[in-house]
Amino acid sequence: MSLLHQDTPEEIDDAALGEAFTKGSSHLIWASAIAAAVVTIAIAIYVVAGEKRPVASGEIVQVWAHPRHVETSGLDANGAPMPKESFDQVLIFAHVKVHNQSNVPLFMQDVMANVRQGDGTLSVSAGSAAQYEEVFIAYPEIAAMHSNGLSPRATIAPGQTVDGNVFWAARLTKGEWDARKDLNFTVKFQYQSSLVLAPHSPVMEE
Repeated sequence: MSLLHQDTPEEIDDAALGEAFTKGSSHLIWASAIAAAVVTIAIAIYVVAGEKRPVASGEIVQVWAHPRHVETSGLDANGAPMPKESFDQVLIFAHVKVHNQSNVPLFMQDVMANVRQGDGTLSVSAGSAAQYEEVFIAYPEIAAMHSNGLSPRATIAPGQTVDGNVFWAARLTKGEWDARKDLNFTVKFQYQSSLVLAPHSPVMEE
């Protein structure tokens, strides 16, 4: 008997089979990794493609505030006596720009002023275009803030930009106003998502 070991045909076949299996497993792992990467890329493309850009963009150019103490005259609209009332309020004015970047008309429903306080957020609806003009008649001391008004219910054509001043009357004391945590504005549209805008410059007080 020879001292040198000779592989039998069966042993050679088993070794070849093991090598082929190892190569096949390696190819399978690479194929699985590539398939997973392709699926991940496809999902990312689907998500990005499915994201629609907002229908509108906008800007808060400037904000003015006029804190004041109000005391009613004690007479109703007909001149009859009624109990007097007194309260504090802050008149807020903002120069607002809104651009329609969609291919359909946008119908504004309201512009909300959101004043965040320590115990919650006070949201106030904007006055109408007519009320905007009336407030300067009622309070001539703020005439310097008067400019072109923007109706909070304006219709914006595709590609159009509207801008002008909007105003709000918030039942806040000057102390509560000064202690606010944040201030932003929500432009509400009919049938579309709202647009939230924040001022980029300090509020000016008159």
